[in-house]
Formats: sequence, structure tokens, C-alpha cells
Amino acid sequence: MSGGTWQGRDEGGGWFALWLIRFIGLHAGRRPARLLLGPVTLYFFLRRGPERRASRDYLRRALGRPARLRERLRHFHAFAATTLDRVFLLAQGERGFVFEISGLDALLQALADGRGALLVGAHVGSFEALRALAGRAPQVRLRLVLDRQQTPALNGLLEALAPDLRGQVIDAARGPLAVLLAMGEAARAGALLALLGDRTRAGEAALEAPLLGAPAPFPLAPWRIAAVLGVPVLLGCAQYRGHGRYHLRFQLLASRIELPRAPQARQAALAACVARYAAELEALLRENPYDWFNFYDFWQAPPSAAAAAGDPAAGAAAADGPRG
Repeated sequence: MSGGTWQGRDEGGGWFALWLIRFIGLHAGRRPARLLLGPVTLYFFLRRGPERRASRDYLRRALGRPARLRERLRHFHAFAATTLDRVFLLAQGERGFVFEISGLDALLQALADGRGALLVGAHVGSFEALRALAGRAPQVRLRLVLDRQQTPALNGLLEALAPDLRGQVIDAARGPLAVLLAMGEAARAGALLALLGDRTRAGEAALEAPLLGAPAPFPLAPWRIAAVLGVPVLLGCAQYRGHGRYHLRFQLLASRIELPRAPQARQAALAACVARYAAELEALLRENPYDWFNFYDFWQAPPSAAAAAGDPAAGAAAADGPRG
């Protein structure tokens, strides 16, 4: 990992490992594939030093004490299990999975007036499991904002399993203005726009907020985009509960984001948005420490000096596919 950032880190295992997971999972079945998760977890735990150290540091913060070896392995195993589950979710749908949903009423209320809504997620559990909404609330049109270039091997695998996936994704690699226009069009059609809010890019506008006892940088793009689009903002994630069980949780963060013109007041409003998100994220991590998959030094990167200025669309490509 270059300089403690996540962008310079390659996909764990590359094409061969990902397609091997796909082949074993779809041809041998889910149970044999899950039996291989133990050796796969140990292999990557031993080989991926930066991720191993990042996991150790994160778990120390989340648990309030040094993590034991079995707890660190459990963290890696949870990530491997959710990656495997993504294969089955896209290839076979919900068969074999159990979903619990909390906050669905709040989500539907936010979408009730037809102007769309922004769902700010995190690298918690499985982003793909949010698609289970289709079975419970088919009126919700989910559009994911993802950087397809960030994890090309994994994205290629997933799109091969579900060819219609590409049509549901707004590619964040297209550039900030193009992404903002695409999001605006989807919002006007009443869509639920989902992106990830717990990872910053180099040079991206960000602000720090307390997370697990220390300041950590969070991107400003979600809150600026929500203000430009004039849509409600919700926190949403699909927490992994083990053995194919997921808990989809939705919580309204703001009915509307208002950003004043005055720089100091604008900065204060953005800081309040980031602090609220970070506090809710911390509550999720305290509840299940093994469910967060930011395997890099999350607390190291300083916030961008451009945090208080710039185009509201700047950093719209902040969302990226879940990766370690």
C-alpha cells in the first residue's frame, strides 16, 4: 500500500483468484465453497501485510484493546465470506439468504415525493445485498454510484454473473460533472442513489471527524451532492450477520442539506454533516467490529486543504466498489 492509501493497492488475488471463486462457487455449490474460505482467509492474511496491520490497528480501536489472532482472522474471514456471497447474490438471487430490514418506512417516506434520495453507505457488510430491496420494495429504483475502474477484475466478474448490473451503475470514473448530471437525472426520476461515504481519494475535499477515539478524514462529496440535488439523505448498509444472513438498515440523516454561501457557515454545515455520519458509523462498528472492510490506515490521511472551497461536484467520484 503506497503511503498508507487505498488507491495504490492492487486487488487481492487478481483475475485468477476471483474467477476461481466464481467457478468453485457456481459449480461445486455454496457449501463446498464456504469450506474453502478458511484456507483462503489464512492465505491472504499471511500474504497481505499492509491489510493485516491495518486490520490490527482498526480492531484495537473498535474493541478498545489489542485484538487476538483469532479476532484478526475473523475480520479477514468476514470479508472473504461477503465477497463469496456477492457471487451467489448476483448469480442466484436471494435463494439461500436471509434478510432482515430496519428503517424501510423511513426510506419509503424519503422517496415519497418523487424527487429521489441519496443513500450514503460505508464499507460495511455487502453493498450488493442492498439489492434485496427489490423483493421487499419493488417501487424503489436503486442506482449505485461506483468507480468501475477501481476494481476491474471484481467488476468484470460481477457483470458476467449479472449482465444487467452495468445499467444500474453510475460509473464514478466518468468525471465529477458527468457523474453529477447522471445523478441529477436519476434523482428526477425518483431513484435511490447509493454511494459510499467512508473513503477519501488523494486531493479530494474532506473534513475530519472523530471515529473510534481519533480524528479521521471523510469526503465532502456526498453532502455537497445532496445539497445540489436537493434530496433527502439516508445512512444505509447491509450488515453481515454470518452464514448468509444480512441486516439491511436505513436511517434518515437529513430531509435536506442546506449549505450557506458564507465560507465559515458553509464549513460548519459540512462539518455537522460529516460528524453525524461518523457518529452513526461508529455505532455500527461498535455493534459489529468485524463488519468493516477498509483495510488501510484510515486515520492517517490528512483532510484536503480544499475542503472549504471548490465545485460542489468535486469529488463526486468518491464512491468506489467495496474492496480491501
